[in-house]
Formats: sequence, structure tokens, C-alpha cells
Amino acid sequence: MTRAANLLITIRRWIEMETPSHDPSAVAELARQVAADAEQAGLRTTLLGVGSEVGPLLVVSSRSPGDERPGILVLAHLDTVHPIGTLARNPFRIEDDRVYGPGSFDMKAGACVALEALKDCVRRGRGTLPVDMLFVPDEEIGSAASRSDIERIAGLARYALVAEPARAGGRCVTARKGIGALRMRAFGCAAHAGLQHERGRNAIRELAHQVLALEAMTDYDRGITVNVGRIEGGTTTNVVPEQAALAAEFRMPTREAADELQLQLGALRPATPDVRLEIESWLKRPPYERSAASAGLLAQAQRAAALAGFELAEAPMTGGASDGNFTSAMGIPTLDGLGVAGDGAHSLHEHFLLSSLEPRLAFWTHLLEDLA
Repeated sequence: MTRAANLLITIRRWIEMETPSHDPSAVAELARQVAADAEQAGLRTTLLGVGSEVGPLLVVSSRSPGDERPGILVLAHLDTVHPIGTLARNPFRIEDDRVYGPGSFDMKAGACVALEALKDCVRRGRGTLPVDMLFVPDEEIGSAASRSDIERIAGLARYALVAEPARAGGRCVTARKGIGALRMRAFGCAAHAGLQHERGRNAIRELAHQVLALEAMTDYDRGITVNVGRIEGGTTTNVVPEQAALAAEFRMPTREAADELQLQLGALRPATPDVRLEIESWLKRPPYERSAASAGLLAQAQRAAALAGFELAEAPMTGGASDGNFTSAMGIPTLDGLGVAGDGAHSLHEHFLLSSLEPRLAFWTHLLEDLA
């Protein structure tokens, strides 16, 4: 049986264990299986509890006890966006070169390939730098519970490699936008909409002004977007609404742009007399900016790809974020989108290309050995 065939058996097992981010027990069960598999290959494993709302963070390491040298950090995640039952709608199957299933492309196949490469390196005794591989349980919902542990373990990293799916054409990622969040509440004054309308202060009307102000901060030329995604308020149509709330998200390519947006958000003021605003904004993931160090890491990865028989090109900055945003913001050379080729992430036609398994496994093995 070929390496790809053996690997496909493991990937199928992972895919058929559905692991939505908000199902801690499902994610924990897969984490335990991955840990057992890694331990059989001689790797050390630790399951870290990061909160009751999500599964555990799995750390797989080639480090010897007490070894705290700067090493290689590999980032992956076990959670998916798909609820339990999606497997019935998109079952594991192979059609021509496409391997389907929920979470197949994003990112169980890529995570499995990276782990297999690490196991290969350990078996062959290759490399001198320690490797820490993290299987994050809540990446698809922002990694809020895992972030502190990701950053703590990343403190021992000389390089960071992210097994997120490859972009179109098999390209890797060297820059991602940051993600910020905003919550806004408006407090007006309730009144009877027919008898005393003039005494009311409409909180929904106020937020209508604020929606326009927020959306006007979008600047496509600079790669900045602000999206008001949810709004709610009021009670019934015969009452001037006293309260209303909205939630928005903003994305930006640089830390400078993030700081600028935060100042703009903090400067918002009510447009309606006698209405009060409460505004809270924060940065969920910092921007992942291309650097000279990441360009050097890309050059090494391109050499590893050539040895594996394919050309590794970089994709333009992407609006989607990953845990690589954290490591990049820490100043660690980070390369992302190193997983398998495919398409349909987060959809019912999600799939990866079977033909990309062997080359990607060889690539990861060469890259880990080269960096080590």
C-alpha cells in the first residue's frame, strides 16, 4: 500500500469524526485519537484544557523533557464549521481526483499530512531543532480560548508553519488581514408612538446613523472593510424604541490601519440629541504582515517544494485570518496555507485533491528537515 493510501485511511477516520467548534466532546474525542497515534510514533503529547466551551488544545512535540531551545511551531486545528449531521449531506467519497467530506480541505487533510511528516522525521532521526505541533480546538470561531496558550508555546518558536489549506493553484499565504470586532448599544427614551411620539428618542434611528458612519469607513483601495452584520432593538411598533444594539466586524491589512480604525471608532458620537452610545471594540486577530523574515522562510519552502516536484507560489494577501496571525504579530517568521490543494472550504462541496497528498507529504518532510 502506498504512503498516500495509508494516509488516506487516517484522513477518512478524521473526517468521519465530525468536530464542530461548539461540540467540546466531539473535538476532544478526535484529539485523543490523534494523541494516541502520535505517541505510537514516539512523540510526546499533552492535552490542555482551555475552557468548558471548547475541546482541549493538543500539543504534539518532538522535544525531550527539559529542552527549551527555539524550534519549529506547526499550527493546525481539529474543529470545523460544520454541525453534526453534515457528513450525511457530504459523505466521505472519492470522485475522480476529489476527496469529499466536511472539514476535508479545511483542514483535516493538511493537518494529517503535517503530522505524518513529523512522524517520518522522528522515525528517521532527522533534524536537530525541536518541533511543537498544535491542534487547536476553536480556530474556526477565532481561537479566543486557545490564544494565550498558542502565544505561550509560540514563545519557543524560531519558525511557524501553518497547515491551513493551500490557496488556488496550490499557493501559500504570506499575509493575512487582521480582524476586529465592535459592539455598540444606543440608549434613547421610550414613548407611546401615537400619543407622545415627540417625547421619544428612537435608539434604532440613532443606530441607522451609526451604520452609515461605520460602513463609510470601508476603503477598498487600502484593503479596509467594515461590515455591520447584526442589528436588533425595540419591542413593538407602537413604542418608540428605547434601546438598540449592533455588532460589526472590521478587517485591515496592517497594524497601522488597525490603530487608525480604533481611533475612528472611539471618536463616534451620537447623531440624535439625548441619546447615549456605548461602544466597545477590540482586535480579535492582529494583521499578519509580509516581512523580510517570512520572505526568507518562503524561499526555503520553495526549495522544499521543488524537491517534492512542484512549484510553490505565494498568494495575494487574503481577507481570511488564521492562528498564523498571532505568530506573525509576535515577530516569528510565519508561512501559512501549506496544506493540501482543493476547494469548497466551509461548503457542502468541500474537497481536497487526492493527487496533492504525496507531493505535500514530501514537501512537509523536506521542509521540516531543512529548517531543523
